[in-house]
Amino acid sequence: MRESSNPVFRSLPKTQGGYAQFGTGAAGYGAQAVHAEPYVTQYPQQAGVARPVTIDDVVTKTGITLAVLAATAVVSYFLVAQNMALALPLFAIGGIGGFVMVMIAVFGRKQDNPAIVLSYAVLEGLVLGAISFLFANVMVQGISAGALISQAVVGTLGVFFGMLVVYKTGAIRVTPKFTRWIVGALFGAVALMLVNLVVGLFTGSAGPLRDGGPLAILFSLVMIGIAAFSFLIDFDAADQLIRAGAPEKAAWGVALGLTVTLVWLYLEVLRLLSYFNSE
Repeated sequence: MRESSNPVFRSLPKTQGGYAQFGTGAAGYGAQAVHAEPYVTQYPQQAGVARPVTIDDVVTKTGITLAVLAATAVVSYFLVAQNMALALPLFAIGGIGGFVMVMIAVFGRKQDNPAIVLSYAVLEGLVLGAISFLFANVMVQGISAGALISQAVVGTLGVFFGMLVVYKTGAIRVTPKFTRWIVGALFGAVALMLVNLVVGLFTGSAGPLRDGGPLAILFSLVMIGIAAFSFLIDFDAADQLIRAGAPEKAAWGVALGLTVTLVWLYLEVLRLLSYFNSE
């Protein structure tokens, strides 16, 4: 499996190239046969128990994960609306907890554990609810909170389904070189964000990459672009799991990986929209 920019997918067992049910197969770079042996170690087959994962499993598990995340985000949003003092605790608990869940999934190779995946969804829901309230009610003007959040959700889903169409049609091929470019861009963006954080700490500001100025707008657009292209690699990783005959529970790992990218994309879209409606 080609290395993904998504840490969850990067922790999945390795296999060779190939595509399956997520797209038509046209998006693949080389249709070599995929060997299922690497999956036997992590996913030992049990007669009469395990069955191969299907695209329906992926869609169902991803839908459940996103539903839990959305429900928790709504609860978090209204809790902050009732008491602004809860914003920071909810954000901190959700952010740190979500990070811990991803680390457990990645390094503990438990990305197919539904308890960990749904725990991540709950924790990230706390983050999204709190930060959505702050962006929509404190940091912007001239637009209602519902309108701003709705635009961010629609924009996020639009990018997701748009990249799915790109993948299915093979408009962009997921090659090893393409993957290296995206992973490299991601590491570069993270490095810039860390530098911006340090600058912000010393200047008492959000930093030039997050202050809402022209450079900040450009940076958010770049981040949205990296997240969008990361979906192609994520779809490829999911396809290869299906073709390799990984068991049903592997769908939870795919759901977690896609949710991580969706959360990242939503936050970047929301931030970008806030720039255009800031005080």
